[in-house]
Amino acid sequence: MNDENLSARLARTEAALAHLERNYDGLNAVVIDQGKQLARLLKRLEELGQAFQAQEPDRMLPHNQKPPHYSP
Repeated sequence: MNDENLSARLARTEAALAHLERNYDGLNAVVIDQGKQLARLLKRLEELGQAFQAQEPDRMLPHNQKPPHYSP
């Protein structure tokens, strides 16, 4: 192969590598943002679960009685 052909192949390879690096950096940023959002959502879900459990006994007691005609 001649030097011009090798130079053209090297230029295409470098361009492709630059494109892949740019895509990698963009995808990495998306993954990091999603990880942060997931952590926030999991924390909020835990808070809501604790709040729900704190209210559950008070909310369920009056409705947990069996009707008088029910016999096991």
